[in-house]
Amino acid sequence: MNMLIFLGGLMLLVIGANVLVRGASKLALSFGISPLVVGLTIVAFGTSAPEVAVSVGAVLDGKTDIAIGNVVGSNIFNVLFILGISALIAPLVVNIQLIRQEVPIMIGASLLLLALGLDGRLSFFDGGVLFVLLVSYTLFLVVQSRRETQAAQDEYAQEIKPAEAGAWDDRLPAQLLLIGAGLAALVFGSEYLVQASVNFAKAMGVSDLVIGLTIVAAGTSMPEVATSITAAIKGERDIAVGNVVGSNTFNILGCLGLSGLVSGDLGLAMASSLLAFDIWVMLAVALACLPVFITGREIARWEGGVFLGYYVAYVAYLVLAAQQHAALQAFSGVMLGFFIPLTVVTLVVVMIRRPAASSAP
Repeated sequence: MNMLIFLGGLMLLVIGANVLVRGASKLALSFGISPLVVGLTIVAFGTSAPEVAVSVGAVLDGKTDIAIGNVVGSNIFNVLFILGISALIAPLVVNIQLIRQEVPIMIGASLLLLALGLDGRLSFFDGGVLFVLLVSYTLFLVVQSRRETQAAQDEYAQEIKPAEAGAWDDRLPAQLLLIGAGLAALVFGSEYLVQASVNFAKAMGVSDLVIGLTIVAAGTSMPEVATSITAAIKGERDIAVGNVVGSNTFNILGCLGLSGLVSGDLGLAMASSLLAFDIWVMLAVALACLPVFITGREIARWEGGVFLGYYVAYVAYLVLAAQQHAALQAFSGVMLGFFIPLTVVTLVVVMIRRPAASSAP
């Protein structure tokens, strides 16, 4: 029954996000907003709507560990699992703007979250800071979009089209109905997902935080999974990467910003294990994007395999730690003493050799 409730909630979240994006996009286009701006705001934020709904819903239910674990776990899942799977399908092209602008912003947001959480709590004020930064970042993207080439604007115009004259969603009431239905689906879906997740945690004997970092994080990231894998299959490999990086930034600034504001004077308590391990993993994953992306401006298949392997190792560590398994110490020793140093050395060698190879006659 819990599994059915979880899957039902997840389905409502995905459907709700799609319906909300459709209604809001059509409404914005009806008011004369350009497809490029709609794509950079409404559509881009739409893939993170499930994370927002679940995190805010969890705060309202008093399950702050699920709210924060959902965001941190989603960011780890997005990079290691989604980019890993997508790169295995086809090596992913990395746009130079991602390296120069979007990835540093994602890293900066991750560092800011770590700094704000060092006192063990994400306060109402902290949530306000994050949300103001989200609004500022969005406005910056809109202003920057005015300098986009005509080709980029035409590409968005082909993908994001206004409702056809006479179509059922051409009228304002229909667009508002879509927005209302999407929001309702997100609310009910988040309620079901949080309820099922708490039941999972109790049945498995693990904390809400572990469930939030794994099952809930993977579930709410399904829109990103679908978007990135579809883009990789279609050959739109830069979209696959941009979707993940943008989503991670929005998860921190938007999801936790709103969650912090909703929490009021109580704020969001951050578990000591989250501050001691998981947020550092999220930061390390964000930092790892720079050398991986810079080496040849692509994510090769072997790098995708490494990403995927590290996600499996991360989940295995969480499971072993939750059960206080006897193999935990040996597992940690092998990862810290062998696999992580080997990965770092390999990336350094690749960074040195690829520029040299590209400069050779």
